[in-house]
Amino acid sequence: MQWEEFSYRWLRIAELTTTRYFVIAGLAFFVFYFLLKKIMASRRMQAKYPKIRDYVRDITYSLITILIFATMATLVFIVFQPFTNLYWDKDKYGMFYYYLCFPLMLLIHDAYFYGMHRLMHHPKLFRWVHKIHHQSTNPSPWTAYAFHPMEAVIEAGIIPVIAFTLPVYQSSLGLFLLFQFFYNVYGHLGFELFPKNFQHNWFGRWVNTGTAHNQHHEHFHGNYGLYTLIWDRLFGTLREDYESKYERVTGSK
Repeated sequence: MQWEEFSYRWLRIAELTTTRYFVIAGLAFFVFYFLLKKIMASRRMQAKYPKIRDYVRDITYSLITILIFATMATLVFIVFQPFTNLYWDKDKYGMFYYYLCFPLMLLIHDAYFYGMHRLMHHPKLFRWVHKIHHQSTNPSPWTAYAFHPMEAVIEAGIIPVIAFTLPVYQSSLGLFLLFQFFYNVYGHLGFELFPKNFQHNWFGRWVNTGTAHNQHHEHFHGNYGLYTLIWDRLFGTLREDYESKYERVTGSK
């Protein structure tokens, strides 16, 4: 392995992830916490807003997380790449598989996150691993990457899990991780964006909404999913008051 190549790729990934964090989370923060603050007031889950020290704490931990994410991604893309299922010829498995790979990655990540998330809520692990993230009982877009370093390693673990499980085009994995961050920002936004009664229709009842994740931050228990509520419904960890809370948040004109 050429350390120059490793260092170059690490710096590029760290730079890209840092830019993505500040642009996407920053834009969401500016739009919903300033421009649309009054217009979207009825869609806010918690009336109070985080304090400046909360934003500073979340950004600080997020920057540490970004360094860990960059390290994990570089190890997978450079060091362990010959042993993974990553490929560079888009036609190798055909375009049908190229598009099918996205929902497969989503389901794998969703199951991985649910399992790791519930594990981190075990009393013997919570205070050492997950407590930092839950200091944001009233999360904001800046909370998306606010992890303890050990949790950051666990969260970044999805990269090797996917790379060693699925044949996946490298740029496809990168686009999936970009989607993951968008959804993560939405989950911590503090405002509900999905429409009224979404939680009752055939599709929406399986989707993990911002309301569901905000409840998790506020109460610490239940609603452990990332993209879906499949595992919460299957294992009985969906909060009983989730649907009524969603109705209250989206009920006002």
